[in-house]
Amino acid sequence: MDETVAEYIRRTVLKIPRDEIKTMLQKWGFLSETQLQTINFHQMKENISQDVVQLCEKNSADIKQAAVLDIIYNHIYPNKRVWSVYQMNKPGEETEFFDLTDFKKKFKRQLRSTLKNVTINFREYEDNAIWIRIAWGTPYTKPNQYKTSYVVYHSQTPYVFISASVLKSNLPLLCQALLAASSYCDIREMELRSHSLNSLKDIVFKRYSQNFQTYYPRPVQERNVAPESTDIRIIQENRNEKERIQRVNQEVFGPGPQPKLEFAQYKLETMFKSDPKMDVLDKREPFRCLVKFSSPHLLESLKSLAPAGLADAPLSPLLTCIPQKARNYFRIKEKKGFFPGSFVSP
Repeated sequence: MDETVAEYIRRTVLKIPRDEIKTMLQKWGFLSETQLQTINFHQMKENISQDVVQLCEKNSADIKQAAVLDIIYNHIYPNKRVWSVYQMNKPGEETEFFDLTDFKKKFKRQLRSTLKNVTINFREYEDNAIWIRIAWGTPYTKPNQYKTSYVVYHSQTPYVFISASVLKSNLPLLCQALLAASSYCDIREMELRSHSLNSLKDIVFKRYSQNFQTYYPRPVQERNVAPESTDIRIIQENRNEKERIQRVNQEVFGPGPQPKLEFAQYKLETMFKSDPKMDVLDKREPFRCLVKFSSPHLLESLKSLAPAGLADAPLSPLLTCIPQKARNYFRIKEKKGFFPGSFVSP
């Protein structure tokens, strides 16, 4: 077995939580149950990885088997990567029969016609998802197994989930191979990214229920803090307000859990408004800035703002439309032909 393959298998095993190493090796299926029984999975992970490498050497493992283990790891832990959603298009709405063997052959042929030094591996899963792992080389160097791209493609859908490698220059080659293999003619990025692959799928496959927002934010009114009182009218007013917030919140966000996104980014290109008499600006130019909201679970955080009394209900449509528009990158410009101060998100 090649030393680079041995080292790659060792590092992959070290990434796996110790309590899950045996289960993942069983899913891999390269080592027999008899061989797995010889490994002490209660020892240090470094020793476990060395034992696995020795058994792989006996079985003459190559980079193909090592790549399959890496695919299994990334399938179980997809949140370790950042995923971007792409949508493919073609004229007409006809649905063609999908042939997996033909897809693999066309994908490999297209990619290797432009770059010879590339490692390509496929693995199919029960939800019609095809996982593709690509390790990129150059015309003069072997593929770098530590800088891989991952593609998750659901057959019979136009959506592709890509976790690109640090080698951004290879992304056009990857997109060309996808178009050639799937018989689509165009592909575009949807401006929707997250660590949570399943949440991205929930959004684009409409597996998430959210009502269209028919409410619009009203100006935040000053609230006078009432002195301590047992006035039943104040108690009833507070109760009614809480019920209104809960009702509006559910109509805006829906009754179920929110898809998991970590951020939303808004690029502002709006005009700076000032009194002409103050002569603040010599000429009207776009006011540019970048606003980014971040949270381990952004949509759930936004959903909790109004009930917690930290924002008025409902929130701005710019914040609540993320799942509907299937994007968390926005560019906000002046609305043309409308009254000053109104913004739109294309």
